[in-house]
Amino acid sequence: MSAPFAKLPNWAEYGLIPLLNLIAAFLISGLVVLFVGENPLRAAELMITGAFGSGEGVGYTLFYATNFIFAGLAVAVAAHAGLFNIGVEGQAYIGGIGVAAACLMFDSTLPWYVVFPLAIVGSIATGALWSLVPAWLQAYRGSHIVITTIMFNYMANSLMLWMLINVFKPFGSMAIQSRTFEAGGQLPKLDWLLAIFGLDNRNSPFNLSFLLALLACYLVWLLIWRTRLGYEMRTLGHSAGAARYAGISEKKIIIVTMLISGALAGLLAINSIMGDQFRIQQEFVAGAGFVGIAVALMGRSHPVGIILASILFGMLYQGGAEIAFEMPNISRDMIVIIQGLVILFAGALEHLFRPAVTMTFARMRRGGAPTTEAAGG
Repeated sequence: MSAPFAKLPNWAEYGLIPLLNLIAAFLISGLVVLFVGENPLRAAELMITGAFGSGEGVGYTLFYATNFIFAGLAVAVAAHAGLFNIGVEGQAYIGGIGVAAACLMFDSTLPWYVVFPLAIVGSIATGALWSLVPAWLQAYRGSHIVITTIMFNYMANSLMLWMLINVFKPFGSMAIQSRTFEAGGQLPKLDWLLAIFGLDNRNSPFNLSFLLALLACYLVWLLIWRTRLGYEMRTLGHSAGAARYAGISEKKIIIVTMLISGALAGLLAINSIMGDQFRIQQEFVAGAGFVGIAVALMGRSHPVGIILASILFGMLYQGGAEIAFEMPNISRDMIVIIQGLVILFAGALEHLFRPAVTMTFARMRRGGAPTTEAAGG
């Protein structure tokens, strides 16, 4: 068995290697674009200008990024404790029930700044509750968290459909969705924030939940690196045996970690339901929960890295729509391929360039040829 990779400086670990993976993904994507008869440089230009070339484009990019931040944080918190939460998509769906309940009950009687905290509490409670059973099964019955959370994704989809038809859908309506929220259930847009940079938000749904996502990043950083609970989570993630030897309750950490992860996933629902659609309907999560896995991997499960990776995927979503509109030969399916390549290099092939980078640093430190141990061979 090969020796573990040598430790790299933080700037190389969290900056250089993800950048190399990203460059490789875009180079392969360029070949795909070239294969269908389009100019990859023109496609890259359209993607960048579509995502950042106007205030509206920036607004859409950050709107998508908001969902990915919540999803990435949910995956990252679980990962620090050695848990792979695949159920963010379902937990976000169920979180939507809490958001919709708060808005539908109070949107006509309370202002948005009162309904907003109620929606936050509702999304946190329902998202965390949906993660409780998989957490309990992992902690007390040894069921694998990946399997149970995947199953709960399907169950969440079915439950949401039942709730939409039997609870949220107005009587006599044919559309499978709730009524439109009144002003009390609608978050204000962040036009003023973009205006600081001289940008006009226009029609994008960029809203207040972006600031909530940034606050969540800060709180997660405090939790993981500045609290005893975070230390216990990281200890369990590094070595379950060491955690047990230190007197850390493995069952307790598993359950608490998954509750926090589910709560963060539930917050994702606020951006789409209260900040954009102003109603609850099918497929409002739109795959953001699964993108959160790639975001957490690319961001190395650190809140700063998650923010940057989320903006990158927001660019892929918004810029990809611009490419599909301007280049007829590139369909939305092609954009999904490009996104998949980024996920591939960020996840499955994340160590592709690590041996070469490690060897380079070994040369620089020792002034000669690196040893097999330093290269991870």
